[in-house]
Amino acid sequence: MKCILSVDVEDWFHILNLRTAPGIDQWTALPSRVEGNFRRLLDLFSGAGVSATCFFLGWIARRFPHLVREAQERGHEVASHGLEHRLVYEMTPDEFLADAKASRAILEDITGNAVQGYRGSGFSVTEATPWFFERLAEAGYRYDSSVFPARRAHGGLATPHLSPYRIHTAAGWLTEFPISVTTIFGKRVCFSGGGYLRLFPLSFIRRMTCRVLSEGRPVVFYIHPREIDPLQPHLPMGLGRKFKTYVNLKTTEAKLRQLLADFEMVSFRDFVAQSGMLPDVLVTNSAQAESDQIGL
Repeated sequence: MKCILSVDVEDWFHILNLRTAPGIDQWTALPSRVEGNFRRLLDLFSGAGVSATCFFLGWIARRFPHLVREAQERGHEVASHGLEHRLVYEMTPDEFLADAKASRAILEDITGNAVQGYRGSGFSVTEATPWFFERLAEAGYRYDSSVFPARRAHGGLATPHLSPYRIHTAAGWLTEFPISVTTIFGKRVCFSGGGYLRLFPLSFIRRMTCRVLSEGRPVVFYIHPREIDPLQPHLPMGLGRKFKTYVNLKTTEAKLRQLLADFEMVSFRDFVAQSGMLPDVLVTNSAQAESDQIGL
């Protein structure tokens, strides 16, 4: 079983659910660091000979279309991270649909190819968004990786499905690739992305990766370009949030480099193509109905 490598392409100031974070009307006036950081990741992937899925924020793609084209030219999959980095549960169904359609249109205009994949900002599909999967299928997507099957500050969806599964909606089928978790002392724990990847020691991440792979599940790794940038500006925030946002920035790149050497990683697109995998589990209910099956 192979691992899946993904990048959420956004900038240092795209911090969610933070009162002091700049609004979208301020973004263009801020110094951007996404170009240098994203290209460092692309160089790292090239050196390891791996392909990744790059979930581009539509706002980033519109401002830096050359980054989208470069990712595509280097053999990576281009996918959508929404348009304006809004939490799903703070949007109405119609607002979400418009956002998802707009970001997909921007990326397809740049690449000339159909965009199949989506990841919601902050994994913010929850029990409060039972319409999420149907709207996503209506927007033209074929797969999603927004479900975080454990508790978190924003987002998190109670689900019994930890492996990829298919969802039937009134607008069509979607394949869901939930973020990888494993159970420790009765609690579901993520280890393969974001602050978890930065916080946990490499030995622990290796051990948990091997455990999940041994269970026949792919491990979904995810990283943001800012997470390899210890020199990025810091936003004002409380001590707890500051720790979770900026811990171990100096060590993340070396840790990622070693994980790329230790495990075989591919994009979502290539994982499906190479494995021929179609999930055995079929879900026909909404996110709300699904959440009734298990509590975290």
